[in-house]
Formats: sequence, structure tokens, C-alpha cells
Amino acid sequence: MSIYGKITLKIQDHKNPQLPNLDELAMIPRDDSGPVFSEPWEASAFALVVQLSSENYFTWQEWVKILVEEIKEANLSENSYIRDHYYIHWLRALERICNDKGLLSSTEITTREEDWRRAYLNTEHGKPVALEAAFNNMQSSPDHKHEL
Repeated sequence: MSIYGKITLKIQDHKNPQLPNLDELAMIPRDDSGPVFSEPWEASAFALVVQLSSENYFTWQEWVKILVEEIKEANLSENSYIRDHYYIHWLRALERICNDKGLLSSTEITTREEDWRRAYLNTEHGKPVALEAAFNNMQSSPDHKHEL
């Protein structure tokens, strides 16, 4: 659902929500209905953490601890900056906990990031980026350029 350009997750939109205690995450962007996401990837990262925790790959308390550490390590003094970039920290914490728990190595994460970068560069403008494009030897036309 989109409201004023914001992608939102409404708890009532889901028949069986299994959201953890979000009160432990004081700075999570939210409205009266629950978490609010500016971009689709933020909702995906949020859902992935909730799913991994619900499947016992890590506890919610472990997640909160790592996320808080990630935000503290950023050494940010302005709360508005933290809120505006909250899901960047969320994503970094997700990479960290996956590495710590042996779900993914930092090498695997870096390799996949590079795959997605190549996929983006190999995708024509206006087309959705698919990971398979990373492995295509696309001959780009001179006008097919992306900024990174």
C-alpha cells in the first residue's frame, strides 16, 4: 500500500501476523498501524529478519542487540539522520548477524552484492533488474550507461 509516496505495511493487511515486539526498537519508522517503509527493499529486509527470527536462526533479543550496536557504531548524533537511514543500519545488522550465525559469509555477501551490481549494469533502462542479468554477456550500446 502506498500513502503519500510511502510504502507501508499494515498489520491488518496480513491474516496471521507474527511480528515480534517492535517496542524494543524505539527508532523504527512507524505510524499507528505499525512499521512504515520508504522503499520496497526496506519492507523486504524487515520481513526477512522477522522470518529468520521466527524460524529460530536467531532470537529477537539477539537481533535487537546487533541492530543497536550497528546504530551505535555509526556514531550518529542526529536522531533524524538515524530515522532517515534506519533501514541501511537494519541491512548492515542483517548482514552481520547472518555472518555471525554462519548463515552467509562476508565473502558470499560481497559476491552477491557484486552480482547485483553487474545485473544492474547489464539491464536495459526501464526494465526490472533480475539477478540472471549478472551472468549475461550483454553488449551494451554506447547510450546504455548507469551511474553507480
